[in-house]
Amino acid sequence: MGSYTSGSEYSLPDPALEKHYSVIEVAKLWSVSENTIRRMFTGEPGVVEWGSEESRFKRAYKTMRIPESVLQRVHRRHARAG
Repeated sequence: MGSYTSGSEYSLPDPALEKHYSVIEVAKLWSVSENTIRRMFTGEPGVVEWGSEESRFKRAYKTMRIPESVLQRVHRRHARAG
């Protein structure tokens, strides 16, 4: 639900304030593997990703946080496809 701004106008919720899910949380919610969730959400607009590049002696490290609105959008898209 949007927040009240002025008159009868409503704005979308601030993405920074909505709940963000980890890959593990979404994998448990949807009963799929963490790798499946990473593949589904990598490059998806709105997903927050950060980490380090792979070097000669260290593996790459990537963390993802998935906003609730993005989670719902992807779920609707996959529900229609299947």
